Amino acid sequence: MDPDRPLTLLGGLSASSFLRRHWQKRPLVVRNALPGALAGVDRERLFALAASEGVESRLVVRSGARWSLRHGPIAAEALPVRSRRWTLLVQGVDLHDDDAHRLLRRFRFVPDARLDDVMCSWAADGGGVGPHVDSYDVFLLQTTGRRRWRVGRVGRARLRDDVPLRMLADFVPSDEWLLGPGDMLYLPPGWGHDGVAVGECITASIGFRAPAAAELAAALLERIADDARDRAAATGGSGSTRYGDAGAEPVSHPARLPRELLGFADAALDRALADVELRARALGEVLSEPKPGTWFARGAARLGGRGVALDRRTRMLYDDRFVFVNGEAIRATGADATLMRRLADERRLDAKSVAQASAVARGLLAEWLRAGWCIQPSHRFDDRTPT
Repeated sequence: MDPDRPLTLLGGLSASSFLRRHWQKRPLVVRNALPGALAGVDRERLFALAASEGVESRLVVRSGARWSLRHGPIAAEALPVRSRRWTLLVQGVDLHDDDAHRLLRRFRFVPDARLDDVMCSWAADGGGVGPHVDSYDVFLLQTTGRRRWRVGRVGRARLRDDVPLRMLADFVPSDEWLLGPGDMLYLPPGWGHDGVAVGECITASIGFRAPAAAELAAALLERIADDARDRAAATGGSGSTRYGDAGAEPVSHPARLPRELLGFADAALDRALADVELRARALGEVLSEPKPGTWFARGAARLGGRGVALDRRTRMLYDDRFVFVNGEAIRATGADATLMRRLADERRLDAKSVAQASAVARGLLAEWLRAGWCIQPSHRFDDRTPT
């Protein structure tokens, strides 16, 4: 994608201009950004998804000053369809719907490692989830109906303790917009927002991943620890130095940790964390992990003649040494690396590219087909929706 080409979904700004002027800085309203987007994701589709096992959903109902929250699955007959002021939120719609998946891909001017998902909310008149603040960037696309948004920068967020939602206690908006079908609002992290449906409406929320440092460190350390255990198991423990204390003196405080053992442990940790390649591999594995609860249906037994495409649930990333697919790292070099990186970037390979791939690469693609990570697309399939 040309980073300097004007984009309709950014109001005529190029990706470069948007990232420079607005990304993580200030809101942007784009009128008629994506008209007709998600036409197939209607009320019935969202109600059906909310009733399904394996789909994360929530029902938020406001009755006077009281708010209630219920987690899915939620049967359609349990929804208060004759009432006002309620919202049904369905997370990860892009995992279950091709149109939502293609919508998410329109925002690939930001790295895939930062893309999260498309959440869709259906709201009755007056419905919303109250004023709140997110710790990540979000695009709020109105697909049907209208929603009134009030937004304002939040310094130190103070939350209400009388509602089952992370709702701001003293929200003070600075701007207000009424969005209609096709309109979109971008909000950086730290901007409070309160969206209220004006009549029935559907809003799609395109969210981005912003891992907390402590959570990311914990996930990376777990991967590094797994690698250390695998290496120890492969060598029977013979591949690493063992602690020794030859020449030790008798101790008068036997329960005290030996200073030498503490130093040995520190050195072991330093050696494990000093492996830059291992740290990078752990990061790629963590960031390419599918969302919790994601499952893949087994696919074709062998490669056909139609090329391959990544399943919409598959996460695929790469760095200079590895290709990462659904939490697994594969070392790739030469022509195979070029091919796999193209698959990650374009999310498909044509039949000619597959036919010219090495036996190793074709073996990997066949394995991913059987696992359901890849599909053999029909001639109508096209994941390269223009932005």
